[in-house]
Amino acid sequence: MTYDLLLALAAFAFVSSITPGPNNLMLMASGANFGFRRTIPHMLGVALGFVVMVFLVGAGLIQIFDVYPVSYTALKIVSVTYLLYLAWKIATASPIRPGGAQGRPMTFGQAAAFQWVNPKAWTMALTAITAYTPDRTMEAILLVGLIFGAINLPSVGSWTVLGQQMARLLQSPRRLTLFNWTMAVLLVMSLYPVLWP
Repeated sequence: MTYDLLLALAAFAFVSSITPGPNNLMLMASGANFGFRRTIPHMLGVALGFVVMVFLVGAGLIQIFDVYPVSYTALKIVSVTYLLYLAWKIATASPIRPGGAQGRPMTFGQAAAFQWVNPKAWTMALTAITAYTPDRTMEAILLVGLIFGAINLPSVGSWTVLGQQMARLLQSPRRLTLFNWTMAVLLVMSLYPVLWP
C-alpha cells in the first residue's frame, strides 16, 4: 500500500469512526446512562467487532454480495428492523436510580455482534475493502483492519465521554427521558443514507 493510499485510508477511518452513527449514538446514550467504566465492554465490542468484520469482509464476504446482490438487500432489511428495535429500547430506558439494578449497558459480545446488523459498519467495511485494497491481498486487508482498530477505539471512546459528561445535565428523570428519546430519534435518522441512498 502506497503512503498516499495509507494516509487516505487513515483519514477515511477517522472521519467514518468519529461521525454520528448507530454505534456512536448508542455509546453516548450508554455513557450518559451508565458512565464510562460500565460502557468499556461496549466500546471494546464495537472496536474489535468491527476489525473482525473488516477481516471477514475482505477475506470473502464481499464476493457473496457481488454474486448474490439480493443478500445485501436482505441484510439491509434485517439491519433496519434491528436498529428500530434498539431505538425503541433507548427511548424507553428507565432512569438509573442510586443502588438500583435497572438497565444494563450492552455487553462486549452484544456490541461485537451488533456490527453485523449495523448499516454504517457495513458501508465502512465494504468501502474500506473496495477502495483501499485494490489487489485484496491478505496483507492489505490486515492493514486496513489494524488501522481501523487503532483509530476506531479512541473515536468511540470520545462519544462515551461526551455522554458521561452530559450525565451531569441529566440528573432529573425528565431530562434523561428527553435525552434518551432524542438519541432514539437520531438513531432512526441515521438510517436515512441506508433507506434513501
